Amino acid sequence: MNLKGRDFIALEDWSREEIEYLLDLASKIKADFKAGKPYQPLAGKTLGLIFQKSSTRTRVSFEVGMYQLGGYPLFLSASDTQLGRGELIKDTARVLSGYLDGIMIRTYNHSDVLELAEYADIPVINGLTDLLHPCQVMADLLTMQEKFGRNLAGKKFVYIGDGNNMAHSLMIGCAKMGMEVVAAAPSGYKPLDEYVQKAKKLAAEHKGSFVLTDDIRFAVQDADVLCTDTWVSMGQEKEKQEKIKKFMPFQLDSKLLSLAKPTAIVMHCLPAYRGFELTDEVIESEQSVVFQEAENRLHAQKAILAAIM
Repeated sequence: MNLKGRDFIALEDWSREEIEYLLDLASKIKADFKAGKPYQPLAGKTLGLIFQKSSTRTRVSFEVGMYQLGGYPLFLSASDTQLGRGELIKDTARVLSGYLDGIMIRTYNHSDVLELAEYADIPVINGLTDLLHPCQVMADLLTMQEKFGRNLAGKKFVYIGDGNNMAHSLMIGCAKMGMEVVAAAPSGYKPLDEYVQKAKKLAAEHKGSFVLTDDIRFAVQDADVLCTDTWVSMGQEKEKQEKIKKFMPFQLDSKLLSLAKPTAIVMHCLPAYRGFELTDEVIESEQSVVFQEAENRLHAQKAILAAIM
């Protein structure tokens, strides 16, 4: 499958077959890496990494991943570039297109990524925006496949918590895989209706289902996957106390976990705030795949880089 030159901005832009191709490639890249077999299709190529939001996993996984693929990662902090002094994104896009072979951007406004992709002549990867986080979901899907097999259709996936960028991308990604998707969020913090409607449509197309609820016990009943995220995303610190009060009934603890299937797994994109969105007991349990999931950011992103660059 030829995907060279494509942007990776939103999972709704990619077909199920294309997503499965990337996941198959990620699985092979990971297996070869573990076996000590080098895979360096990007020798001589450079990836620019624009960060307007700080990061641990995104920065390390993209830098290491690009290095392992034989290429060179170039870290570009917004405060150290002309973007931080007001240079237009469309000007930056055209300038960087003359220097680089690809751009990854982690930022706040989703419109910035869209504008960057519109004016760049090289592939653009969405490393995170306030609206979407597609790279994380590729790692999540890879982790689920490692636990349940390549075909995830019919598995019950439950997202618990804030209707944020993770919720949006997980709803789309899991619906495309034909899963039974449930999003459980308190009133006032549900996912955007635009993404609820997209998830319902995609679930129907792929013979899955989608349900949005504020009944947490109903949501997790007989689940195969329970996934949660921080209640207070970057830039929302002023809402912390209000959110904690609203979200505490949605905490993923051992009692809630016991309502899922005995074979259920627990996921979290990290960083995790133990004692809030999930308990220490749950994240350290045998059902937790949180750190396997974190490692898979590296391999899923290597597949994306190798395919589009």
